Amino acid sequence: MVSKKVVINNPTGLHLRPAGIFCNTAVQFDCKVTFQHDTTTANAKSVLSVLGACIKKGDEIELICEGSDEEEALAAMVKAIEDGLGE
Repeated sequence: MVSKKVVINNPTGLHLRPAGIFCNTAVQFDCKVTFQHDTTTANAKSVLSVLGACIKKGDEIELICEGSDEEEALAAMVKAIEDGLGE
């Protein structure tokens, strides 16, 4: 298991379009990809789960990857967030 805390920096947080990019990045990997925000744990491969977490700009989330390609998945997820998730 690997994890890393990142801050959501895109202007609208994880609304529909950025959430789609977030999920599309996660589904490219075989490992389990989740994230935590406050007391909420969400499946990063599910758009509904991501939207349900209500992540806004400036929120810090902890990405957690577990499985055979966890290192690559974590690096890709962090890069997608740091690149602004298409915004």
